[in-house]
Parts: sequence; C-alpha cells; structure tokens
Amino acid sequence: MIKHIEISGSDLRIKIKNAEICFGGNQKLKIYGKLKCSSGKRMKRENRVFFLSENDAKENGFRPCGHCMKNEYQNWKNGLI
Repeated sequence: MIKHIEISGSDLRIKIKNAEICFGGNQKLKIYGKLKCSSGKRMKRENRVFFLSENDAKENGFRPCGHCMKNEYQNWKNGLI
C-alpha cells in the first residue's frame, strides 16, 4: 500500500505506467477500485492509497468499490470473498 501524500506525481505516473500500481483506495472508508473510477477520482488526496493488486487491497482490509467493480462488490456483499 502506497499513500498518495507520500509519493511524488512523477513517481506515481511511472509506477502506473510500469503496472506497479493497478488499484486505488480510500484509506478512511476502506474501499478500493480501478484507477479510472469516477468515485475514486473525487476523493481527497490525503485519503487516497494505491495497491499493486486486488490481493494487496484485500490483505489491508479493503472492500471492492460498488461503482467500478460491481461483480466483485456483489460477491463481497454476499460473503463469497
């Protein structure tokens, strides 16, 4: 997990380009989703964190976003994850 406030803009772009960051999350709400999610783009920078994989997010106690990851969210909601 990488906190947005702890990484520079150029380092962030490089990590995304190199697929070192694939998901973003809200640290306060414990929700993760795709980087292109419109809900995720609206969150405050100090609440945003980044993950390499879904597993990384889940290991840190985050749940899938209901907006950009509907199937994963339904599975989580139904207790299948």
